[in-house]
Amino acid sequence: MPKMKTHSGAKKRFKVTGSGKIKRNRAGMRHILRAKTKKAKRHLNGGVIVDKSEHARIERMLVI
Repeated sequence: MPKMKTHSGAKKRFKVTGSGKIKRNRAGMRHILRAKTKKAKRHLNGGVIVDKSEHARIERMLVI
């Protein structure tokens, strides 16, 4: 059997932490930033852990 290939889009968007959790960036920081408050932009910075319901699907895409 051939090896499974990693989903190219997923590998650019997700990172696996040392403990095995999957980290992603928040949406909403690409454009129309003038309209957002400083507080809103600050809260969008940094990554968040992917929800438990999505975890298995993303793991399959990343071939973990």
